[in-house]
Amino acid sequence: MAILDVRPIIAAGDEPFDMIMSAVGELADDDELIILAPFEPVPLEGVLSSQGFDYEATNIGGTDWRVVFRRAK
Repeated sequence: MAILDVRPIIAAGDEPFDMIMSAVGELADDDELIILAPFEPVPLEGVLSSQGFDYEATNIGGTDWRVVFRRAK
């Protein structure tokens, strides 16, 4: 399992996409990637869905979201 909290990166005005995709590339087949974001990352959900991932998005309070990505079986 890998956990990336991208909230500070986005708050600093930076884009975490490359870091996220690098983490995706390092996942084993049965690993999960958990993203903590200040909004629901709908574009990322679309990108990873097209690459064979399922996801579960949960609002964890305010505008913060926890999204768990795992390879579709």
